[in-house]
Amino acid sequence: MANTNLVRGLFLMAVALFFASNALRYPVGDMARSGAGMLAVPLYFNIKNIALILGSLVLFFVASRFVNMLLGIVLMVFVVGFAAQTYSWKRNVQISIGLTAVALIFERILGLNLRLI
Repeated sequence: MANTNLVRGLFLMAVALFFASNALRYPVGDMARSGAGMLAVPLYFNIKNIALILGSLVLFFVASRFVNMLLGIVLMVFVVGFAAQTYSWKRNVQISIGLTAVALIFERILGLNLRLI
């Protein structure tokens, strides 16, 4: 049987390479034809949104540490949802289900100890 740490590492490397290879296709642009890299739109910092995102990460850590990670995922998604332009509990439920599925895959297939239940 193959070394499980090696298999886990190779899987995570494959996921990272997938996203990195897709990111290489983004056009940087130039002055005549700006692309995603030109940052033509001014960048504004919304302190409320930054605080919501940081708070949700702290809440995720605390809930994962003292209860379980499923609660942490759901709490994080619903708190971060307040930073969006429009709040949608249906969207938050869908994102929570998707993240839970990814966490289950990481726990069951890769054998990571995530304390999901």
